[in-house]
Amino acid sequence: MTRSSTSIKVVAFLIMLGLPIIFAPEVLAQSSSGEVAQIESFIRSIIKVIASLAGLIATGFLVAGGFTYITSSGNPEHLDRGKRTIMYALIGLAITIGAFVLSNIVAGLATNAFGG
Repeated sequence: MTRSSTSIKVVAFLIMLGLPIIFAPEVLAQSSSGEVAQIESFIRSIIKVIASLAGLIATGFLVAGGFTYITSSGNPEHLDRGKRTIMYALIGLAITIGAFVLSNIVAGLATNAFGG
């Protein structure tokens, strides 16, 4: 078994552990404000699920990169690969958090502009 297949199995395992948490059903109160509230709720739910999945995947890549870095045994190629994986996972996580925050700001502005 190679290290890359082990890393893939670790990431897949982490994703499988997180899916029940992400797809847990939400309990929402009945809204009387109509279709706009339903659409807003739907879009917020979609954004939350996508951000959660991206965060879970980034965490899996952080673990895989850390595992590669730790088990490199001083091999410069493996050290570099582990560092790059960790760096790219952190960049992806930062982009995901930024997109989530930005989408919440835009949704709040749209709610105030269109009423809700």
